[in-house]
Parts: sequence; structure tokens; C-alpha cells
Amino acid sequence: MRPGGRRLIRVGQVSILWQPRAVAIGALLLAALAVLAVILLGTGTLALSPAQILGALTGSGDGDVASKVINRVRLPRVLTAMAVGASLGMAGAVFQSLSRNALGSPDVIGFTTGAATGALVQIILVETDPIRTAAAAVASGMLTAIVVLLLARRGAVVGGYRLILVGIGVGATLAGINTMLMVVGDIDRTMSAQVWLAGSLNGRNWGHVWTALVGFCLFAPPVLMLSRRLGVMEMGEDMARQLGVGVSRSRFWLVLASVGLTSVATATTGPIAFIALAAPQIARKLTGSSDVPLVSGALTGAVLLLVADLIGQSAPFALYMPIGLTTGLLGGVYLLLVLTQRRNA
Repeated sequence: MRPGGRRLIRVGQVSILWQPRAVAIGALLLAALAVLAVILLGTGTLALSPAQILGALTGSGDGDVASKVINRVRLPRVLTAMAVGASLGMAGAVFQSLSRNALGSPDVIGFTTGAATGALVQIILVETDPIRTAAAAVASGMLTAIVVLLLARRGAVVGGYRLILVGIGVGATLAGINTMLMVVGDIDRTMSAQVWLAGSLNGRNWGHVWTALVGFCLFAPPVLMLSRRLGVMEMGEDMARQLGVGVSRSRFWLVLASVGLTSVATATTGPIAFIALAAPQIARKLTGSSDVPLVSGALTGAVLLLVADLIGQSAPFALYMPIGLTTGLLGGVYLLLVLTQRRNA
């Protein structure tokens, strides 16, 4: 038995660290996802009962209005939100661990802005297409990550605060480029890009769902494979090197994989704030574990994005707020609470 109720289970040459609390929290988050999904599938101009939702999902109501609304509009929206929230939650956990700072999320460091630059170039100067926009966002996000890592490098070390400050500077520069693209672009494409920049789940179709899911399935496995190295690196780079971890190489691949998660998520819905910042911290508090909250952070991110979507759709005066605006407002309040608690501590 290990501290915190953790158990080390050995099956032949394989060792599994069993954490009952983390498993229980994961199950509760999955249950919350299911409940929120049902609520959102029934929420909208056409209110649907659980029976109608079940009939639409199982095909027993095939051909009626409820089935068309669920399968063509609401289900793609919910699945896209889950995949995007999970991607941002996992990416935020990696960046906060690497920088050893609660503010080390991709939207603060500037990687989200870098991904948005590539997506805007695709939308304004070329054409709007989910797959091509995602590819442009990933390429631009990767390039941004490489630039930030190179500029933040001091000797053989990439410092936490230095990484954040350099990222903020690069993000501010790219934000200016994004504004310039909005000014010089065609009016119709610029309006489309403006809507995209607000961050929205409106109009999501199965193309967006598959883009987000493929991106998550492509970039999440490398992060999970390097999770043990990431945990060792949290103890300090010198300690990690003494334990045989290739810090520079591991950090490089972790950053690229996490930027991939962020970029695909950004390309699918537009820039979404708050999720990558808050999800890992909330997940760590819920699980009470010192491990990097990769899986729990992903589940928490998906739950938070569904909650934000529900709040946006339930706003008074029939005001349907874009998901990016909703998460931005929630994120601002959350950040103020975190800073206030730290100052009073």
C-alpha cells in the first residue's frame, strides 16, 4: 500500500499503480459527460425528451424531425465539444507540468494564437475547409512552438517562467499578424474568420467531429507514452537527467504532441480560452494525486466545455453566446479567484 491509498499491482513483468480515488473521479466525470450530453441533446429551439433522444440515437425514430435534429445538428456539436475539451485539458496538463507554473497553458503561452494564425491564413487567403484548416493550424502551431522553445532556451535549460514570458511575447506578435490578416482580407471571408475567432460550436458537422477525434487519437498517445518521463521531469531537470531521462528530447516531443492537440482543437472550433488553464488544476484537486493529470485533465476539460456550452445556450433574453465568449468570461472569474487565493495564502 502506498500513501494516499495507492497500490502497486504486479502482473508478471508489468507493474500497475492502482489509485482508487483517481479511478472513482474518472468514473464520475464519465457519468457527468453522459448526463450533460443528454441534457444538451434535448436543449434548443426544439425541446426533446430523453425518450425522443434515445429513439433518435438507436434509430427507432428514423425519419422524424427529432432524429434529424439530433443526428445532423446536436450530436455533432456535443461530440465536437467533448473531443475539443479533452484535447485542451490534456494539452494544458502537459504545459503546466513542463513550465511548473499554473499559468502555463497554451492560450497564455501563445500556442493557441499561433495555431489561429495558420487557420486564419487558410480561411481568409485560401478557403474554408475543416481538414485543410486543421492542417494549417497544426503546421502554424508547431512552428510557433519551435520558435518559443528556441527563444526560451538558456544554455541547456528551458526555464518555466522564461518559457511563459517568451510565449506571451510571441503570442502578442502573432495577435498583431492576425489583426492584419483581418484587415487585408476579403470582406466575406473576413466576416467568416471573425465568427471563427469568437470560438463557436454552432454549425459543427460530422466533418468537424472526425477532425477533432482524429487529432486527439493522433496526438494523445505520444503524450501518454511519455507521461512517466513527464512526471519525473516535474522533480527538476537535473534530477530527471540523473535518473536517465532525456530531458530535451522528451520535452520537444511532448511540446509538439501537445501543440498538435491544441492546434486541431483550435482549428475545429476557433480559439477557446479557460479550458486548458483550469481543467488540469481542477482535475488535480479532485483526484488528490501528485501525478500529471493527463487522463483526468482530459475528462475535466470535456466536462467544462459541455458546461460552458449549456450556460451559453441557457443565457437569458435568448442570448446565445459563442462558446469562446462563455469560456472567456468563466476563465476571467476563475483566474481572479486563483490570484486572490494565492495573495491571501
